[in-house]
Amino acid sequence: MLAPATKSSLLWGLVGGLAFLVLAQGYELLGDLGVGFGPKVAVALVVGVAAAGTTHLTRDRLPTGGR
Repeated sequence: MLAPATKSSLLWGLVGGLAFLVLAQGYELLGDLGVGFGPKVAVALVVGVAAAGTTHLTRDRLPTGGR
């Protein structure tokens, strides 16, 4: 079982990756992106890993509303 902090970091990584894909899709609908599926998924994975890593490293430094 994953620790709550690790699970939270992974979920934020998923949110970051999906947010990038939504933005790329919106740009493609409005303009001519001209990038294939593979590169978009690769960048989404990089964004997801970066978001998860940043969340994991900074979880104790950021203020929370409940504390």
